[in-house]
Amino acid sequence: MRRSTRPLALLGAALTVVSVLVVSLVAAPSTASRRGEVYAVSGPSTITLTGHGYGHGHGMSQYGAEGAARQGLTWQQIIGFYYPGTSWGELRGPISVWLTGDTTDDVVVAAQAGLTVTRLAPRKAWTLPANGARQWRVNGLAGGRSQVQFVKGRGWRTWKVFRGDAELSAAKKRLTLITPSGSKVYRGRLRSASPVPGGAARDTVNVLSMESYLRGVVPLEIPASWSPDAVRAQSVAARTYAAAERSHPNARHYEICDTTQCQVYGGVGAEHPAATQAIRDTARQGLTYDGRPAFTQFSASSGGWTSAGSTPYLVAQADPYDGWEGNAVHTWTKTVNDSALERHYPRIGDLTSIEIAGRDGNGDWGGRVQEMTLVGTRGRAATTGDTLRTLLGLRSSWFTVSVAPLQARTRG
Repeated sequence: MRRSTRPLALLGAALTVVSVLVVSLVAAPSTASRRGEVYAVSGPSTITLTGHGYGHGHGMSQYGAEGAARQGLTWQQIIGFYYPGTSWGELRGPISVWLTGDTTDDVVVAAQAGLTVTRLAPRKAWTLPANGARQWRVNGLAGGRSQVQFVKGRGWRTWKVFRGDAELSAAKKRLTLITPSGSKVYRGRLRSASPVPGGAARDTVNVLSMESYLRGVVPLEIPASWSPDAVRAQSVAARTYAAAERSHPNARHYEICDTTQCQVYGGVGAEHPAATQAIRDTARQGLTYDGRPAFTQFSASSGGWTSAGSTPYLVAQADPYDGWEGNAVHTWTKTVNDSALERHYPRIGDLTSIEIAGRDGNGDWGGRVQEMTLVGTRGRAATTGDTLRTLLGLRSSWFTVSVAPLQARTRG
């Protein structure tokens, strides 16, 4: 499940609402709403979706954090607003990150002084020789063995083979990883990790301290040039989120990934001095709930109302900080033709109406869309706001609908 979306700019203007029949009243805020909204579609039509926010809306709004900081809130106050009911605690220790961009079964690094390869179990380390090699690698072999090789001319030469997984490290605590798409520098250790014990397949996993990891995360999740307290709040949220993932690992051989499915992580190349300072200012500070790291989800923009999540501290509440003038995704529009929906739901035939039956009851139009149905000449298709968001590339599931006849193109 995607858990975070970096703040992005979106420009748009609301279009006129045409051919809309709305049945029943909007439910009161914070109460799940079941509305009978029916948007008629007659012939080829343009469908405009006007919405609020960017992302799932759970927990902290990143634009909201910046808006709050601009109003004078400290990072502690920002965190307290978006994660009510949590407690402060200290979070430390290493974390292991699957580097999804390295799609090969080997871990290849640039040669450097003090390079070491370590067998994980039973643990044993070897310092690699300064033999003029340009690159070293660890790759998997059948039977769960690891092969250490180097190249200094043409072709790879084997230096050592042993049973079990292995990792590479360096005296400078930085390694240059060579991948099919180019090279990147990472702190800590680079592990050749087996997804399945005993197999030859390997994933590349970066093992490093939590604070070093955050240096490659925070600048990719929030602009480092924003108000220091907003960046500090992001540091706390990202640290806590990573600790929560670590307590429930994504897989047996790593704890968290490096994409928006987890948190975006880019290694040393992503680091920014302002973000690094924010991480230092909040060093090891995180949130707990019932003695465990809290699941501190966040998204780019709440649109003015956060969405209830899977835990008691991910609450639905009005967000007075999200709508500052720099937030271009507080309100957005997306225009598609009826054929776009018919293409995704071909069994309904020609689209005749869009029906929204349930919203979460919070904010404009009754809040985020939960239940909806597309009605056509040959049938009906039940769907959700989140599904439509994915199919059409919407910013969020909080939207309303307007329909207008599709204007025929004029011929020049």
